[in-house]
Amino acid sequence: MTTAYFDCFSGISGNMTVGAFLDMGVPLKWLQNQLSGLSLDGFSLSEDTIFRHGIQARHFQVHGQGDSIHRHYGDIKLILEKSPLSSNTRQTSLAIFDQVADAESRIHGVEKAKVHFHEVGAIDSIVDIVGTALCLEYLGIDTIFSSKIPLGNGFVDCQHGTLPIPAPATMEILKDVPVYGTGITSELVTPTGAAIIKGLARDFVDMPLMTIEKIGYGAGSRNLPNRPNLLRVVTGQMHALSANNTVKILEDTEMLVETCVDDMNPEIFGYLMDRLFDDGALDVYWIPVFMKKNRPATLIQVVCNMEKRNPVINRILSETTSTGVRFQPIQRAKLMRETVTVSTAYGDVLMKKITAPDGKIRLVPEYESCKKIALSHKIPIKNVYEIIDRESAA
Repeated sequence: MTTAYFDCFSGISGNMTVGAFLDMGVPLKWLQNQLSGLSLDGFSLSEDTIFRHGIQARHFQVHGQGDSIHRHYGDIKLILEKSPLSSNTRQTSLAIFDQVADAESRIHGVEKAKVHFHEVGAIDSIVDIVGTALCLEYLGIDTIFSSKIPLGNGFVDCQHGTLPIPAPATMEILKDVPVYGTGITSELVTPTGAAIIKGLARDFVDMPLMTIEKIGYGAGSRNLPNRPNLLRVVTGQMHALSANNTVKILEDTEMLVETCVDDMNPEIFGYLMDRLFDDGALDVYWIPVFMKKNRPATLIQVVCNMEKRNPVINRILSETTSTGVRFQPIQRAKLMRETVTVSTAYGDVLMKKITAPDGKIRLVPEYESCKKIALSHKIPIKNVYEIIDRESAA
């Protein structure tokens, strides 16, 4: 698993993000070739090596043919759905655009499907967002953390006229994200940059314990007075051992989403659980509770990654009789674990390899593997567990 840490000491924009990934080794020609599958008018990409306060960085630019189309959210979805991009890249791109659509919907009071993108619907922003998703796939990045986000001040000219910095869309997207003021009279965070980091980051914290493998610097277009206008992205592996060589218990932040229902057909719960896990839920619970007027009900609790919050909420509100949900970040401590393949009398079996705090290793068979063996050999599944446990302990 490769982890990326976004060090946003001077903010973040779309071209700064792609520039940092290019600086890490993503080939520009490969990126151009992958993006050529989008149904967009002709555009080209360029990169330059520049210096900000003596630090070498990559400056990424998108050159279009005067694209002035103001696309709707539905147009963006259609472009992505018709593209030959991988499913993972499409989903990541849509998750980022989803952040913008939610913000614009709230600001302008229109339905999400009818949101009218301006700057973020232009070719350069589409390329920045989809290009970011492609770079994540190229580099094998699956977990992202970010620093707290610095904000500038002043005013910026855009399609709606002169607006305060941060722009309303940027401010709306950054709800629930820790930010701080800098006193710099410049736009440090663009709507595209805000959507990228809000849609990708699992948490906004100091750099986690990790072994650094690559560092990339993406340059912004402006020169800032008292700091380099750069985005620094660091990738590597989460560190498993503490200084005294004992196994570290990892900590992260997840999202808890919950609601109570007392008027739903109970047959729906099984279907709902399957769909929630399809949406990326880590855990799903049904808890018997009593509500007002002493009515028996079910408390639905779902634990998921930060970036899966919106799909989980949408699933609950569309598949149940609930009219609202509660959600909050929760802290989680977990042991180091990975999936390994172990040879047994029944062939290769997937198992969880769990490292306890004292360093001892425990192997636990995966249920689906044991179920498949039990059905194919027509034996009780408990016998499968017993035999596999005995062989793996030998």
